[in-house]
Amino acid sequence: MVQSPVLRSPVTASDRLLLEIQRAIVEGDIPAGSKISEPELARRFQVSRAPLREALARLERCHLIERLPNVGARVVTLSVAGLLSLYQLREELEGLACRLAAAHMDDQEIDELKQLLEKHLSTQRVRDGESYYQEEGDLDFHYRVILGSKNSYLINILCDELYFLVRMYRVQLGMNGPRVSRAFDEHKAILNAIANRDGELADLLMRRHISASRHNIELQLKQMGT
Repeated sequence: MVQSPVLRSPVTASDRLLLEIQRAIVEGDIPAGSKISEPELARRFQVSRAPLREALARLERCHLIERLPNVGARVVTLSVAGLLSLYQLREELEGLACRLAAAHMDDQEIDELKQLLEKHLSTQRVRDGESYYQEEGDLDFHYRVILGSKNSYLINILCDELYFLVRMYRVQLGMNGPRVSRAFDEHKAILNAIANRDGELADLLMRRHISASRHNIELQLKQMGT
């Protein structure tokens, strides 16, 4: 299986720092919209300014940090406008990833994807419809389907450049209530289409799935007045 460079085991101090800050932003420990203070982060993560600045530059490239005139660097905000722009692109590209995965995933990869969904269902939260939180990388259904496309450019965009921004929306404004069981059933339907080598149907189902997820997150953002 192809693996995204972003999610490989960290090698350097900068790699480890990147993953720590990345996770803190995605999970909301460093709040969305908050101003970036290099001295504060250096103290918090006990690092010098050089690796910190390298990590911040890499976070900017994956859209978790933005630089604004007269404001400086800050964590990206979660907004309806940002969600719509991101999910419009995600819907198109992940639909394409599904179509390609139906053609290029081998039987073993499809079996492993089935086992992953069984693992997701085995958690009490999913069975009871409480929440459907997927861990990153190989434990993420979407990530595995994207890798299954075997298209390096598509993998670079979805698994490197945009992956953690998408996760930020998914983790902080994720699924609960009735959407949990529906989302899981949608994953199963997408997998069945891939297993049946029906790329057109897999594409359509993924687009509908992401559109429904976008609508769910959009409602939450509007309730928050964002």
